[in-house]
Amino acid sequence: MRIVIAEDSVLLRTGLTKLLTDAGFDVVAAVPDGEALLRAVDEHEPDLIVVDVRMPPTHTDEGIRAALVVRRLHPGVAVLVLSQYVEERYATDLLSGRTSAVGYLLKDRIARVADFLDALRRVAAGGTVLDPEVVAQLLVRHRSDSMDLLTPRELEVLRLMAEGRSNAGITEALKVSNSAVEKYVSNIFTKLDLPPAGSDHRRVLAVLRFLRSRGSAG
Repeated sequence: MRIVIAEDSVLLRTGLTKLLTDAGFDVVAAVPDGEALLRAVDEHEPDLIVVDVRMPPTHTDEGIRAALVVRRLHPGVAVLVLSQYVEERYATDLLSGRTSAVGYLLKDRIARVADFLDALRRVAAGGTVLDPEVVAQLLVRHRSDSMDLLTPRELEVLRLMAEGRSNAGITEALKVSNSAVEKYVSNIFTKLDLPPAGSDHRRVLAVLRFLRSRGSAG
């Protein structure tokens, strides 16, 4: 897998490069800002980019804006965005279009190397990964009537679904049977009135709905 890293911190950029290289990935470029990221993507045509939300010159949203340009001009490139804090507006921007091959994680997750690498692989394979803190805040702040229909256990299952867990992964995390998880998932789709879809990304639509509504409300 060919990866481009965009991170303005020399220390973190170097650390990410070593981490991913040691894990068997091919880091074809590691750059300090959004403009350099766009040039690197054009030049190397990577499979995935890892991007910091805030980069020079203003350290506000240069990274996320560059990631959105990559999503538009290079739809085959997976995008994993890293942020120091939960910033719902940026998550909204990132996920307002296609929900495949995209992830939003807090930088703290990098320290959990195995989980971070797993998330990276899932995004590269076309999955959607949301940081648990993002999911938790959305579930707390943006409850709706339909969300109020969910039981505490269904909310817990929804949170794990939005993190990208498979049914088997949810079964393991909650120590319940696979049939119980299937029932929870079915109940969630029914209560949130989510129509059948031919894609696994239906599993995160319940959370993405909040992201999108938050964006339109702002």
